[in-house]
Amino acid sequence: MIPPNASLVKYDSAVLVSRHTDKKTSRARNLRTATSPPICAGPVPSPPPKQKLPIAESKVAQQTDEVLNSILPPREWTENGQLWVQQVSSTPATRLDVVTLQEELDRRLQQRQARETGICAVRRELYSQCFDELIRQVTINCSERGLLLLRIEGLELEKRELERQVNELKAKCEQIEKRAAEQRMVEEKKHADESNFLKRTIAQLKTQLEGITTPKK
Repeated sequence: MIPPNASLVKYDSAVLVSRHTDKKTSRARNLRTATSPPICAGPVPSPPPKQKLPIAESKVAQQTDEVLNSILPPREWTENGQLWVQQVSSTPATRLDVVTLQEELDRRLQQRQARETGICAVRRELYSQCFDELIRQVTINCSERGLLLLRIEGLELEKRELERQVNELKAKCEQIEKRAAEQRMVEEKKHADESNFLKRTIAQLKTQLEGITTPKK
């Protein structure tokens, strides 16, 4: 199994969901049935009871899992015709996990040569993963806070998108102004050339007219 790209978000172990190669033939089914242990006569002992969480804790855990899956959907990928699913971990984070997250973030920033200033897609990606992991940690302790952090992240992404659009509009305006200035310079030069040509023509005609009208001595 080859998991997808490593993320700073903590996930559970991948689970095999479906296998396209699991098309059992009738012979295989017969063999499996034949090799199954015989049914013993007499009462069948019941399995030991499973330890269950209290109803209140079970509901809280289920709600937390639902919120986590809505915030950070499970990762899915196919390998050799097999579908694997990996859900985000619902294990609470410890102080050591937070320190490890910071160290791992710094290590990946250096490893992938992320820029410290300016626009950098690598830095944005890693910081986004780190923020998602923080949302996961907070959501486990308080789902309402996790949803608020998710909203903040969404607003931050919307802000970045608006800033990108503003920068694009500024660049377009600068290009339009530059083309308008160049066009204005061309028009002014053309107007100046026409004006100079007319002035020279008028001067020539005036000279010719004076030559005609001036009486010869």
